[in-house]
Amino acid sequence: MNYTTEDFNFDLPEELIAQTPLKDRSSSRLMHLIVDQESISDQHFTDLTSHLKAGDVLVLNNTRVLPARLHGVKEETGGHIELLLLHQEENDVWEVLAKPARRAKVGAIIDFGEGILKAEVVEDLSEGGKKVRFIYDGVFLEKLEELGEMPLPPYIKEKLDDQSRYQTIYAKENGSAAAPTAGLHFTPELMQEIEAKGVEIAYVTLHVGLGTFRPVSVENLNDHKMHAEYYHIDEDTCRILNKARKEGRRVIAVGTTSIRTLESVVSSRDDLFVPTSGWTDIFISPGYSFRAVDAFVTNFHLPKSTLIMLVSAFGGRDFILKAYQHAVNEQYRFFSFGDAMFIETSRSKN
Repeated sequence: MNYTTEDFNFDLPEELIAQTPLKDRSSSRLMHLIVDQESISDQHFTDLTSHLKAGDVLVLNNTRVLPARLHGVKEETGGHIELLLLHQEENDVWEVLAKPARRAKVGAIIDFGEGILKAEVVEDLSEGGKKVRFIYDGVFLEKLEELGEMPLPPYIKEKLDDQSRYQTIYAKENGSAAAPTAGLHFTPELMQEIEAKGVEIAYVTLHVGLGTFRPVSVENLNDHKMHAEYYHIDEDTCRILNKARKEGRRVIAVGTTSIRTLESVVSSRDDLFVPTSGWTDIFISPGYSFRAVDAFVTNFHLPKSTLIMLVSAFGGRDFILKAYQHAVNEQYRFFSFGDAMFIETSRSKN
């Protein structure tokens, strides 16, 4: 069936958009879906352990969010300019979003902290994008940690008091412009409980770009072009995954970013994984045939986003929208700091 973007729209009361993280990461709710049975049950995130079994491989995205929002002033005029770092091109040159973009003309120098860190605009890009060259002494990441803010999504209006709450507990590899939010529910205690059950943990890296979260603007899904995001999967992870594949054990992804990484690197010839790094612009929507992932954990996503399309590709559009309506009726918390769902089939469950 040919779906349009509007087919993935739904009504969401604004008060259900979670503005702050819960005090305890794992105290969020969990909706459990069994796709082929169209089963929906309301649980707590700590119940995830009961759905996992010895031999499962749980795949986590260990990207770390950069405090990538910088507030500065244009040296020439004193006008305020905000930059959001998207990804590093080479050395000190970064692709960024500038706001307001009209002030950030090529050649402009922006000061973010009394000369501690400056940026020169070197190229105009589309849709408010710019390339800038940072000017500083010392270590760039140290300057960024000192002056930058976490790039919270625009639907979150509250200030985040503890910036670590927009990082997973296993965040390691610097590079994301947004958090892989399905992983925000995990605590060290829950991870220990999962491992004690005989579940193997494996890590991939996908640096999340803002394009992942933007609503699709075209009507026909075939016309949508995903923003490319950098990924890495190493030998250890591939060894764990390939052994599980050969032994018929489940691969369970935490978050759509882990799904996109695994589905990008699995071989279409033998369904095995090869260590690699690169850029993926994979767009998973209904009609896609999953080869790498048997089940997954994910948060609730924005209307008309590529992420709800991905979830619908696994669970079926009608069933997923039914589950979303159930979440609204039961007042689940939505989006980055919201609740989660665990999606599987009865075949993979047994």
